[in-house]
Amino acid sequence: MLSRKTRSPVLICSVIFAVGVVVRVWVLLHYVPAEYIAPHTRWEAEAVAVSLATEGAFADPYAVPTGPTAHVAPAWPFLLHLVYRGLGLTRTAGYVTWAMGIVVYATMFALLPWVSLRLGVGAAPGVLAGFAGAILWIAWPDPAQALAGLAMELVLVAFVSRWSGARPGLLSSLLVGVGCALALHAQPALLPVVAGCMAFELWWRRHERAWVGTTVLALGVMLTSVPWTVRNYRALGAPVFMRSNLGLELRMAFHEGAHADLEVSHQRGGARHPRTSTAEAVRVRELGEVSYMREARDEAAAWVAAHPTEALRLVGQRFLYYWFGPLHDPPVAAAYAALTLLAAVGLVRLMRALSSPQQAALVIPLLLFPLIYYVMSYMTRYRLPLDWLLLLCAAAGILGWRAPSRPADDEQSRNRLP
Repeated sequence: MLSRKTRSPVLICSVIFAVGVVVRVWVLLHYVPAEYIAPHTRWEAEAVAVSLATEGAFADPYAVPTGPTAHVAPAWPFLLHLVYRGLGLTRTAGYVTWAMGIVVYATMFALLPWVSLRLGVGAAPGVLAGFAGAILWIAWPDPAQALAGLAMELVLVAFVSRWSGARPGLLSSLLVGVGCALALHAQPALLPVVAGCMAFELWWRRHERAWVGTTVLALGVMLTSVPWTVRNYRALGAPVFMRSNLGLELRMAFHEGAHADLEVSHQRGGARHPRTSTAEAVRVRELGEVSYMREARDEAAAWVAAHPTEALRLVGQRFLYYWFGPLHDPPVAAAYAALTLLAAVGLVRLMRALSSPQQAALVIPLLLFPLIYYVMSYMTRYRLPLDWLLLLCAAAGILGWRAPSRPADDEQSRNRLP
């Protein structure tokens, strides 16, 4: 029955989308506190969106006004501020922005049957993964992370399409580069994934002109990233690429009494953040955001140098937390661990049947996207952009999926170039 349904990908994607929307609307109406529906400044992205809508400045993400910022990636605050400008800081605007987030979540899972086909996994695992995500992934939402997951899907599909056909044209290479840059505006942590895909492309298309298309793609990434980098230089006095807050994240991750999990570190009182600490926010205002972040980075580096063994232990714990959930909360950790283990089984099965480009599209994000999070304090939402891929691999494992045979024309497709 499943295979018959997957013959109409538009229909099945629409059904998954509808289920995802209905489930999340129900959660919104029954479980989200009223104070989190109307526009507010409790979180950095929302605070910046309010500043954009009311003052016209990408600024003030912290406990007190601190001026221009690059603390958050620009994509989601810009989308929010469009609603706030049109509808004002009203409850209606709040519901519209929540609806935007619900649509992003639902779309990320609804596309899985199509993404699964494009990545060579087959439609059935995509259908199972799509419904699982639409129904079960209803934790406290983070639309910015869901937007990053959706962007990752589209980026990987674009690269597999490039690798599986004839040499891509210059215009298509430029457009893929633009798309990758837009994805980075949603989540800069996608940069290692994009770089890894470009490196694989150079290896896969190894011939005398392989570098041309990849160079044009990189040019598209750089040109599309220039406006935001120039804005940061003018506003902050430094050419910040996308976000400025790495130093702060490192200080919250490495300090006396630090725990792998950020919430536990906050409870212990060692994680100083200008969003929750007025004193730290005032210091941002006094020093300027870039200087503050450099100071925080230097504090973290000094602590790591003085406590190398403890720092390595924290990195190891965060690796385990990322893949197996918050180990200090066994029920939640059990769910995360189950998905990871099922995904590992599915990935092994898929590796035996997929072509090299399809294998790369699965392995590159799994290896490279989490790297930054091993040195940052753990939060459950950090894995959300990868959860769709883990669900897809887990679904393949559950279904015991096999492709008819592993493509035998890897070398031929690599050389299928004019």
